[in-house]
Amino acid sequence: MFQSTFPKVQEVEAFKERIAAELEDGRRRSLAYTDIDDDLLVRQHSALMSPLVWDLAHVGNYEELWVLRALAGADPTRPEIDPLYDAFAHPRKDRQNLPLLGPAEARTYIAGVRGRVLDVLEGLGEADLCGADPLRAGGFVFGLVLQHEDQHDETMLATLQLCGRPGLVRDGGLPPGRPGGPEEVFVPAGPFRAGSGANAWAYDNELPAHDVDLPAFWIDRHPVTAGAYAAFVDDGGYAEPRWWSPRGWRWRAEQGVTAPLFWRREGDAWWRTRFGRDEPVPAEEPVQHVSWYEADAYARWAGKRLPTEFEWEKACGWDPAAGRARSYPWGDAAPGPEHANLGHRASRPAPVGAFPAGASRYGAEQMIGDVWEWTGSWFLPYPGFRGFPYREYSEVFFGRAYRVLRGGSWATHARAVRTGFRNWDLPNRRQIFAGFRCARPAPGEPAEGA
Repeated sequence: MFQSTFPKVQEVEAFKERIAAELEDGRRRSLAYTDIDDDLLVRQHSALMSPLVWDLAHVGNYEELWVLRALAGADPTRPEIDPLYDAFAHPRKDRQNLPLLGPAEARTYIAGVRGRVLDVLEGLGEADLCGADPLRAGGFVFGLVLQHEDQHDETMLATLQLCGRPGLVRDGGLPPGRPGGPEEVFVPAGPFRAGSGANAWAYDNELPAHDVDLPAFWIDRHPVTAGAYAAFVDDGGYAEPRWWSPRGWRWRAEQGVTAPLFWRREGDAWWRTRFGRDEPVPAEEPVQHVSWYEADAYARWAGKRLPTEFEWEKACGWDPAAGRARSYPWGDAAPGPEHANLGHRASRPAPVGAFPAGASRYGAEQMIGDVWEWTGSWFLPYPGFRGFPYREYSEVFFGRAYRVLRGGSWATHARAVRTGFRNWDLPNRRQIFAGFRCARPAPGEPAEGA
């Protein structure tokens, strides 16, 4: 996995080669997820998601905008299609009605863009990649388009799950879980450094790095399992308003929600549908496809709460002995198969306890990969925030509408996850690969506000 740090001058050529390899790796994934019947590509499978053919052409259009035009100053390839693939010009539910490029034309377009992008990359020298231009320095613009494509690949997987696309179930390669051990880990009071200041590819909402002082708290060692969540459901959790926030209860009642998305009851057992396959819900896996409202209700039922994003980040990446933040819970080494379940290694979360080598300094496990984890925090800017390279990536979403998720999922590529990475979504969204873990203040300590 490519380490996104500023290159030394003597390493520039090798740095460029690694970026080119990463671009090829990301594109293989995009093409694999769209190697399906044209009818499935152009169809709108859910009002929450774009047609897959839109995502396919959009990643190429985004790459053209930022590498060919913004970085290289090239003329537009096909300026007439720009409005079609502007994510802010048309809601997802309306994109099926646009005159989109067809599957074959979309593939031709993105291949042509990629060829020109590799030419631009080849022409960059030491002064570009090691200089002061923020788009060039550290290969930032390439990190931007790579992570953008990775995020759309995960979105395409969510769409394929919604449409029940068979053939995507991967079950091998995950280690077994480890039952037993402490249910919670303790994080002492004190300051830590939040944010991704040392990462050359960090998004603007991860910056600037800053100090945050937290009271002591306890946080679950693992994400909440499907078995634990089933106990909440079986205890009447969806029928008891006292566990739900007023907005959450209203959402639950209006939508008729009675269990996580893709779950159903058969006799005394819970079953789920995973990429078109019906199977019993594995009790030892982290629960996924739950909304923030559902996660919040479970936490209340359990006598806890969701962690704030800063509690989550401190438990994940802070090394108190060294007095610094780690890139990942286990340190700064790139994720390996012993650390985390990432990159569609399997089409599901790993059982809890599967990655002891991935534990944080405080003993929390599986904080990277498996499921995105809802936090109790709103998506807000850090002190001193500066939007870059465009307002629409983060700034327009700030406020009390979106909740923060952390950690990545089994479908997230390792390039697009780190201790300080911030994801966000509306609290009613369930199609994403999201779960959660709970927290509680230590005795005598007030809960930090969200």
